[in-house]
Amino acid sequence: MDPTLAETLTGWRRHLHAHPELSQHERATAAFVCARLAEFGIPFVAGVGGHGVVATLARGGADRSVGLRADMDALPIAEPTILPHASRRPGVMHACGHDGHTASLLGAAVLLARDPGWAGTVQFVFQPAEEGHGGALAMLADGLLERFPMQRIFAWHNWPGLEAGTVAVHHGPVMAGAARLAITLHGHASHAGLPHLGRDPVLAAGHLLVALQSVVSRTLDPLESAVVSICMIEGGVAFNQIPAEVRLAGTVRTFTPAVRAQVDAGIARVVEGIAATFGLRAELDLPPGFDATVNHPAEAELAAAAVAACGLKLRRDLPPAMTSEDFGCFLALRPGAFLWIGNGPAAELHTPWYDFNDAILPGAAALLAEIARRALRE
Repeated sequence: MDPTLAETLTGWRRHLHAHPELSQHERATAAFVCARLAEFGIPFVAGVGGHGVVATLARGGADRSVGLRADMDALPIAEPTILPHASRRPGVMHACGHDGHTASLLGAAVLLARDPGWAGTVQFVFQPAEEGHGGALAMLADGLLERFPMQRIFAWHNWPGLEAGTVAVHHGPVMAGAARLAITLHGHASHAGLPHLGRDPVLAAGHLLVALQSVVSRTLDPLESAVVSICMIEGGVAFNQIPAEVRLAGTVRTFTPAVRAQVDAGIARVVEGIAATFGLRAELDLPPGFDATVNHPAEAELAAAAVAACGLKLRRDLPPAMTSEDFGCFLALRPGAFLWIGNGPAAELHTPWYDFNDAILPGAAALLAEIARRALRE
């Protein structure tokens, strides 16, 4: 990649980092993407599945098509850094690198627009609302695959701790499927000094928090993988009153539908049992969520070959992670692969000190472009 384009990608990424937008609110981000595509004469359609943008490059001579996808949304996390490009929106930051993913996909579009040596159709999918807000499903419901045909689809995610620029291509599962978990325990409020006159949901919540961990450790085959995490507990308005209700929320993560069914049944059993033990009423909300991200064999091999062609270091030995990605919704309908590209010794994802490593942008953009070329040839 020429130095001018590499510098441009860094500028784009830092602009996006400084102006993050939450899921389902990516108006300015989408407008920025559209403006950059227009600058390079790349046709696009905006407003796909919300604030999604799909750009299309088509060349005659082949009927093959491929999709490349990047996510655009940020997280409700306050950024404490003093970086020149730190978030200017209080309480919102790109703590997962979607700013870099978006910039790299724009870079891939520019590279392919400049390259006359390929034929077919490339769809560049800029997805909103990846962070648990159904962005992939919304784009699919808006006719993504029918309106913008693609026979295969590929994407990537930066990976802190993996050597910068090194690409991991998994055999099979890459990230777990995930669903939100919400539980409300309804009790009876009372004075803190007269607990016998109430039904204490706080005490029950403590027992429930511990008991839920037995769902994985004592229900599943130890060789299977699942995670049940309670990440929020809310309840009470005064230090000297037992409240009427407590709310718990978290996530469930699994790799297979069979394991997910076991975990769901275990959660329901534990919630019902704890509520009965303490004389409470419980509400359990456990929606389907989205599929695990699982690479297709042929597409994983294609991606690995593209890594070698780009001169990047390849890893095929990394285990999957229990983090999640709604890219699995696309892979359930089209063959494809999801890659990790090392972000170097950076802060972890979803933490306030995280920042995307701009040095990996040229390699990421070049890799996406090479994957598209190979998918169209093969």
